[in-house]
Amino acid sequence: MADFVSRLLLLCVFSAVVWSSVLAARSDVMELKDLDFDYIAAEQETMLVKFYAPWCGHCKKLAPEFESAAARLKGIATLAKVDCTSNTEVCGRFGVTGYPTLKLFKNGVETSTYDGPRSSDGIVDQVKKQAGPDSMLLNSEKDLEDFISHFDPSVVGVFESSDSPQLVEFLKGANLMRDSFRFAHTTDMQLGLKYELTAEGVLLFRPPRLASKFEDSVVRHRGSFSITGLRRFIRDNIYGICPHLTKENKDQLRKRDLLTAYYDLDYRRNPKGSNYWRNRVLKVASQYKDHGLHFSVANRQDFLDELEEEYGLGTTEGSDMPFVTVRTRLGHKYTMREEFTRDGKSLERFLEDYLAGRLKRYVKSEPVPTNNNGPVKVVVADTFEEIVNDPEKDVLIEFYAPWCGHCKKLEPKYTELGQELSSDPSIVIAKMDATANDVPQGYDVEGFPTIYFVPALRKNEPRRYEGGREVKDFLSFLKREATSPLVLKGVKEEL
Repeated sequence: MADFVSRLLLLCVFSAVVWSSVLAARSDVMELKDLDFDYIAAEQETMLVKFYAPWCGHCKKLAPEFESAAARLKGIATLAKVDCTSNTEVCGRFGVTGYPTLKLFKNGVETSTYDGPRSSDGIVDQVKKQAGPDSMLLNSEKDLEDFISHFDPSVVGVFESSDSPQLVEFLKGANLMRDSFRFAHTTDMQLGLKYELTAEGVLLFRPPRLASKFEDSVVRHRGSFSITGLRRFIRDNIYGICPHLTKENKDQLRKRDLLTAYYDLDYRRNPKGSNYWRNRVLKVASQYKDHGLHFSVANRQDFLDELEEEYGLGTTEGSDMPFVTVRTRLGHKYTMREEFTRDGKSLERFLEDYLAGRLKRYVKSEPVPTNNNGPVKVVVADTFEEIVNDPEKDVLIEFYAPWCGHCKKLEPKYTELGQELSSDPSIVIAKMDATANDVPQGYDVEGFPTIYFVPALRKNEPRRYEGGREVKDFLSFLKREATSPLVLKGVKEEL
C-alpha cells in the first residue's frame, strides 16, 4: 500500500511538472515553417512576421517585447515568427539577410517591411494602424461618433454611393496614408449634414481631448479628392493651432519653426490638467499664429533627455511651470527664461522679443579653454566664430566624440599634423567635441570623426575631407587646397 501511494505521489508530481512546462511553452506568437507558411499566412487578415536566428542577440532582446505585443493584439492581428536557420526557403524567398527582420503581411501577401519601434507599446500601436481595412465603413451616426471619439485625429469621407468616383480616389489616399492617419467613409449623406457638408466631401475631426474654443474641432474639405489634394488638406489642418508633440510626430512637426511648452502633460490620466496649460498657450498662439511660428505642447518627461542635452535644462529646474523653447527649421534654439505666468503675459513678452530679433540664441557650449596654445586648437561652440570663421585663415577641423575609438586612433596623427604646421600663420588645425557643443549649420556630422576644410575668405563653403588619415595624406590635401603655400616647421613650401 505504501509503495502504491509513493508511486501515485510521484506520478502527480511528474504530471504537475509536465503541465507546468506545457503552460510555460505556450506562446501567443505563432511559429511558422517552410511547409505551412503560405497556407497559414493566407488565412491571416493582418500578420506581422519576425524572421530570426536563435543565436541572434537582437532577436533575444526583441523576443519578450514581441511576445507581449502578440498577447495584446489577440483578436486584432497575428504575430508570427520564422526560424531562418531551419526554414531557409521562406526566408530566402522574402529576401531576409539580417536578423531580426520584421515584415507585414495582408492575407498572405507581403505589404511592407516593418521599420517601426521594437517595444511592445510601439509594435501594438503600429500594427493596430495596419489591421483592418484602409478606411472603415460607417453605417450610422453611432458608428461615426464611436470612430471620432479617439485619442488621435480622424479623417472621414462622405459620399453619395459606393460607386462614387470620389470614393475611389479617397480609398487610394487612405491606402497610402494609413500609417499616419485614421480613415473612415460613409455613403449616408445625412451623416455630413450635421457638419454643414451638403455635397460629397471630407471631414477632418480633431481629437476630443484637444477641443478648444480657439479653433474648430471639425474642418471641411470640398476640394480635389486626388491623393495630392487629400494629402495637402490633411497636412494643412491635421495639427491645428497647438498640437500635442510626441516622439512619434516630432520629426513632422519640427519641419517648421516651432515653439513648444513642456510640462506634466498626460492626456490619458489627467486630460483636464493637461489642457490647463495648453489653453494658456493656445490663447497666446491664436494671436501670433500668422507670424510664421507654430506652436505645440509636450510631456516634459518624454523629452527630458533632449531638454537636458540640447537646452541645458537641469532635472530640478522648471518644476511645475511649463518650460518653453523655440526650435527653427535651421536648428536655431531659444529658451524662455522668464517663468511662465498663468495670464500668459510672460509668453507674450517672449514672443515679442523673438519676433523682433532681440533674443540671443541658445548654444550648447563647453567652457572656453583657459590655455589653448597646443598644436591642435580646441574649439567650443562659443569660439567657433572666432577661430573657424576667421576670414584670414584656412582651418582644418575635426568633429569628434570622446568615446570614439577611431577618434582616439587618429589623435596622435592629428597632433603630429598640428605640430608640422605650428609655424604656419595662415592655417589652423582644430578639433571640437561634437557631443558637448552645438555643431553649426552647414556641417553634417553624423559619424565620428568627421573632418572639414574651411578655406580663408570662403567661410560659407566648408568642404568635407574624404581623404586618408595619415599625416602625409592631410599634408598632400592641404598643399593642394590651402590658400597660401604651407609652412612646415618653419620651412615655406614652394608652389
